Amino acid sequence: MGIRSLLSKPLATWVVRQQQQWSQAPEESQDDVLKNLLARVKTTVFGKDHHLEEVSSYEEFKQAVPIRDYEDLKPYVNRIVGGKSDVLWPGKPAYFAKTSGTTSGAKYIPITKDSIPNHINSARNALLSYVHDTGNSAFLDGKLIFLSGSPTLEEKGGIPLGRLSGLVNHHVPQYLRTNQIPSYETNCIEDWETKLGKIVDETINQNMTLISGIPPWVQMYFDWLIERTGKPIKDIFPNFSVLVHGGVNYAPYRQKMIESIGKPIDSIETYPASEGFIAYQDSQSAEGLLMLLNSGIFFEFIPTDEFFEENPTRLSIHDVEIGKNYALIINSNAGLWGYSIGDTVKFVSKYPHRLVVTGRIKHFISAFGEHVIGEEVEKAMNHALAQFPEAEVVEFTVAPQVNPAEGLPLHEWYVEFAQPPADISAFSNIIDKQLQQLNPYYDDLISGSILRPLEIRQLQKNGFREYMKSQGRLGGQNKVPRLSNDRILADGLQPFVGE
Repeated sequence: MGIRSLLSKPLATWVVRQQQQWSQAPEESQDDVLKNLLARVKTTVFGKDHHLEEVSSYEEFKQAVPIRDYEDLKPYVNRIVGGKSDVLWPGKPAYFAKTSGTTSGAKYIPITKDSIPNHINSARNALLSYVHDTGNSAFLDGKLIFLSGSPTLEEKGGIPLGRLSGLVNHHVPQYLRTNQIPSYETNCIEDWETKLGKIVDETINQNMTLISGIPPWVQMYFDWLIERTGKPIKDIFPNFSVLVHGGVNYAPYRQKMIESIGKPIDSIETYPASEGFIAYQDSQSAEGLLMLLNSGIFFEFIPTDEFFEENPTRLSIHDVEIGKNYALIINSNAGLWGYSIGDTVKFVSKYPHRLVVTGRIKHFISAFGEHVIGEEVEKAMNHALAQFPEAEVVEFTVAPQVNPAEGLPLHEWYVEFAQPPADISAFSNIIDKQLQQLNPYYDDLISGSILRPLEIRQLQKNGFREYMKSQGRLGGQNKVPRLSNDRILADGLQPFVGE
């Protein structure tokens, strides 16, 4: 047993003991977080604007701080970019995490000195919880790979800017640096295929024991290794024992991943976001992810069926119920207040509070981490129709195809034309190019050969109508969603696809 694995066990015991204390007293933990947040924010621009020096309870807080999205937060971010301090949190952010926007381009999410431990310690504690739960610590003595974005940073208003995974790379604990792969130089390569080739070169003869990343990127790494060697992953890396994943739903990838590895393997699911590390899997046997209730984030929950109402119900951890869907709202020491991150969650247990991510509050596709929204697919379709004036669309919807019969995954567009375009291939290509321009994540996935360009499946005349009729949803207020993150609608449409 190596020194890392040996030392990890008492540290894991300590972490889990602390974890048990706050998770069994979730209300007190969250009350303390809110109290500490209010004590720090009251002297900031945001605190003064919302009179938070007068707030001493959650009920008062709800009256003072409205629910907001990034567009509502943006004026404060712009003041930080302009050089002002003490805007959303005391001082200036340590970083901006760059993430995809929905209406105004990129979003710049502040990460402060106080919020960095939420990201770093939570990732560490997820591993230590696994060590304590399983007794397996040997993986810490081997080579570990974190498939992440480039750690190369830009600047925004004098503040370092980058993707979250790249920012976090700068804070990997020193005791893991010596067994972390890939090299820093390789990690800085922007082109994914070039980078992946270098990663394969650097790892193929190493004792890889832990692999971490978003499932489609990990699967592509596995595919390249198998193509290079002709062997399953278990034969390339005999001591590989832990897979860490997050970012997208793992379920569609699980079977192919196991086939690529060649054996079942322990996995740790995490729920990180640019806005904060929300939860992680603390048990190999219990359902759901442990919500991190003492890590600088005060959580609120809005029943999803009320989210778009003018005055929706806002709940703290005191009042959540098992089995109900909630939109997740955060208030944090990164300077986010009443902030909707767009996710929906459902609790599967209390004491400890474990949750599962059930989707997004709006229709979307993010099976591969692309975060494509309805507005984007509609703009792409309209752009193509403008160039093919003879074409007329009755209805359309979009779904991911994670496991096609052959080739790379893709988006499938199910379209019913009243009059098809003269050149369906050119029409499809224009949609795809436009979608790449509208959505940088989709563009990255196409250019990185994670996805292939979209394909159109033409439906028979009245195909959508017959489908809705078969579901008992014809007429009334029933609508075909523009896009879905699963295959339920797409599979239901298969009988109506034309020859």
